[in-house]
Amino acid sequence: MSRLQILSLLLALSTASNIGFAAGVLTHRTGTGVPQAILAGAAAAATALAIYFAAVAAYA
Repeated sequence: MSRLQILSLLLALSTASNIGFAAGVLTHRTGTGVPQAILAGAAAAATALAIYFAAVAAYA
């Protein structure tokens, strides 16, 4: 992998973790429990990574 690909992957992981954290915090602040908030955050992060990898696969 080139340096640009590694940095792009790190950026995608950072963005996905920020999206997941924000979704988890927002879910928890609406009154749901911590386990449901963690699941919602993980689902949001996984969705963000899936969109990124789909875009990479379409580009390659």
